[in-house]
Amino acid sequence: MVARAHQVAGTLLAGTALAGSLLAGCSSPVGVSAAPHAADPLCAEVVLALPRELAGMSRLTTSSQATVAWGDRNAPVVLRCGVEPPPPTTDPCVTADDGVVAVDWLAVEGEVGPDGSGDWTFTTYGRDPAVEVLVPAAVAATRSTSFLIDIGPAVARVEQTRSCL
Repeated sequence: MVARAHQVAGTLLAGTALAGSLLAGCSSPVGVSAAPHAADPLCAEVVLALPRELAGMSRLTTSSQATVAWGDRNAPVVLRCGVEPPPPTTDPCVTADDGVVAVDWLAVEGEVGPDGSGDWTFTTYGRDPAVEVLVPAAVAATRSTSFLIDIGPAVARVEQTRSCL
């Protein structure tokens, strides 16, 4: 009877270990390349202040410093802090303003696919280091990008030196 109990316990432990390793495989990080200035201390402040959930999308683990992702692992919204600040440009510039915090973003749509939508890249304007948010077409087609307002307080930790006109 004791031998049988040890066998059952061993089987349970092996099953628990297997389940743990399967779950660990499900939580592999989203591959995101670090921005050139990801080591800037302000990026750490930005990342630590970002919400755990964004517009109903859960936060995902990423593979690089100063990056965050939310949503579907196959088409996540990705934020990278430490990208090169954009120079003056004719790209559309929008302000995400909740009445307390305002952040200017350059909004650039990528190549439009057969469904009529494309990926969007939003890059902070007038902040150094700059923050970039990549929104896949699948997300842009089903959600408003007003979630930029929700990350505004974190991004505003980087001082604004220029603004949209």
